[in-house]
Amino acid sequence: MDETQREFLLNNPSYLKAWIRKQTTGDGLHNALDDLPEGDVRAASVVLFVLSQCAGVGGGGQPCLILNKRSAQVRQAGDLCCPGGGVSWRQDSLWGRLLSMPGLPLWRWAHKPETSKTISPKRTLPTLLAAGLREAWEEMRLNPLRFSFLGVLPEQHLVMFKRVIYPIVGWVPAQPFKPNWEVERIVPVPLRQLLDPGSYGRFRPTVPSPTNGGSQPLRYDDFPCFIHEDGQSREMLWGATYRITQHFLSLIFDFTAPDTAHLPIAHRQLDETYLNGSRWRGRNTKSDNQNDW
Repeated sequence: MDETQREFLLNNPSYLKAWIRKQTTGDGLHNALDDLPEGDVRAASVVLFVLSQCAGVGGGGQPCLILNKRSAQVRQAGDLCCPGGGVSWRQDSLWGRLLSMPGLPLWRWAHKPETSKTISPKRTLPTLLAAGLREAWEEMRLNPLRFSFLGVLPEQHLVMFKRVIYPIVGWVPAQPFKPNWEVERIVPVPLRQLLDPGSYGRFRPTVPSPTNGGSQPLRYDDFPCFIHEDGQSREMLWGATYRITQHFLSLIFDFTAPDTAHLPIAHRQLDETYLNGSRWRGRNTKSDNQNDW
């Protein structure tokens, strides 16, 4: 895809949404979900890859990816992430059945021409979508009735924790979000920035040194990352959410991030609570301020 085609999609949200539906449906990942054992679904985590037209909330009227910045009250504080969480089987499987009813998200998706034929989602996809919508409502008051389901992306296996994440792509109209205690702030990231090679870096995490009280590298190789600055703060996108985002950009825009070896280094110190998955208990109210960036 050349720059002219990318600009056309970025300037025409209706065509962008249709293209996303076509590309994600063509991958057939929604069908692969039907083969998941019930035990895997019960243990799964779901995130919503939320896109929106971000006029008035920092995106300058551009298509944006809506991310949460995790608060100091939750695990991996300070990270940017997609809204979501674990499946509550009884609750989400019940609500999931309603999502395929006429006028609701899965019904609207299944009857779009970009899917090439009418699709009847089975139990797994509705359950996962219901879990993601429930969590997004709790975390940021995202209106589930205004969420347009567009497709699914490949599952992600967390590196530091034994967990599988299923990303679901959707579009919401511009709306006010109200973060709960789990979310420090909502961070809209324009897709144009994500498509800018100059916004990428090489993340070298450090941890407290047990010998001299200073810091030491977490490991010998670095992580690819995306650096976002919006006038309020400087944020880093890395890890599983970074990988989900890169798969989306590759699939939809034929974009590949620059080779990590040639990118500038960004440091950030992670404390022991980040590494062991417990809640952050630092003195500061923010875990990735200028003290550890």
